[in-house]
Amino acid sequence: MKYIEFGFGNTWLMRTEIEQPDGTEVEVQGIVRPIIFRSFYIRVWIGTTVWIADSREGFKRGTKTTKQFKIIFGIRSEL
Repeated sequence: MKYIEFGFGNTWLMRTEIEQPDGTEVEVQGIVRPIIFRSFYIRVWIGTTVWIADSREGFKRGTKTTKQFKIIFGIRSEL
């Protein structure tokens, strides 16, 4: 999967996160093409709670071990 994100809280204002087949992740500044649209999402992370509204998977709530504040708009893409 490839995640193209824009918003406050990440390393860069606009970034692409690529999940490798072995489970590792690579972050790249800007947009990595091609974009094969899978879904659009909004992610809000306040403290250790994360809320995600995804156009394909619906609404999810989760927890993380680190405390952060992020507001992210993103596109999930195929590799």
